[in-house]
Amino acid sequence: MTVGIVSYGAYIPRYRIKTEEIAKVWGGDAEILKNGLKVFEKSVPDVDEDAATIAVSAARNAVNRVGLDTQRIGAVYTGSESHPYAVKPTSTIVAEAVGASPDMTAADFEFACKAGSAAVQVCMGLVGSGMIDLGLAIGADVSQGAPNDALEYTAAAGGAAYVIGNKESELIAIIEDTYSFTTDTPDFWRRESQHYPSHGGRFTGDPGYFRHVTSGAKGLLKKMGTKPEDYDYAVFHQPNGKFPERAAQMLGFTKEQIKPGLVVPRLGNTYSGSCLMGIAATLDIAKPGDRIFATAYGSGAGSDAFSIRVTDKIEEFRGKVPTVEELLADPIYLDYGKYAHHKGKINFG
Repeated sequence: MTVGIVSYGAYIPRYRIKTEEIAKVWGGDAEILKNGLKVFEKSVPDVDEDAATIAVSAARNAVNRVGLDTQRIGAVYTGSESHPYAVKPTSTIVAEAVGASPDMTAADFEFACKAGSAAVQVCMGLVGSGMIDLGLAIGADVSQGAPNDALEYTAAAGGAAYVIGNKESELIAIIEDTYSFTTDTPDFWRRESQHYPSHGGRFTGDPGYFRHVTSGAKGLLKKMGTKPEDYDYAVFHQPNGKFPERAAQMLGFTKEQIKPGLVVPRLGNTYSGSCLMGIAATLDIAKPGDRIFATAYGSGAGSDAFSIRVTDKIEEFRGKVPTVEELLADPIYLDYGKYAHHKGKINFG
């Protein structure tokens, strides 16, 4: 059975902080940091925003794009590593907010930065089997980085939502196939009650990100019998601007193929929303018949690769909700003090 994307939506908070502002506080060299990370600013949630509110906003954009009857949604899954509650699902909040409850199932997903893509795969299975009509998969985060840690320059806020279905007449893009590669690789972790994650520094690169992204991507290319040149666009998980560029080069994709979806330099790493945000930015400009290759990565560690083909249906729904580019426009810049307030970094004990 054909399975694909019925609709999608994104949400990015309007607030930003520049790399120079963070570096100024901690005595860092902003030019070295920008050249090394290829991240020039990052999004910051408002004081009343969290992963749940971001997930709701992205989901509303997805359902509003196509005027969806939300009672058709049979499952809501939200992937995040910053769920606002340790015991209380984010997905029930989303389901209620978009009008999908009560005749549906819901659960929260966690797998570092690929929890959102894992939610997409589960929705694919449910709609592909005919168990549900439509599934709503979301990746949303207000990611954490300890003060003066390398992550503080990239850990951002945002999310993307995808409605997955199986009726070809409704699909704006067909998901041709998917493939996953997973190992137990502790490159990044955060225990319960800890405010900030720990990471393996440079060891998050080759044994973590690059091994899993390239293995997942190669696995799908082999499974489908396709090559990088068979695709118009490519998206890889974006913890910074340098890693996806290197991954693309290692796999044989060009800078032109990844350019539309490479939003991290102006956004930062939205973690569970990262790859899904890149796909959304690419869908915003893709034409019918275009093919998109995407690989999400989550520390711990695993990757999910997807082959996507855009259909004629996408042209019907242009301009209905904000594009990723429009969400990135007209930011409000914060100084470090206001940023610390927004992020809850000031602890009053």
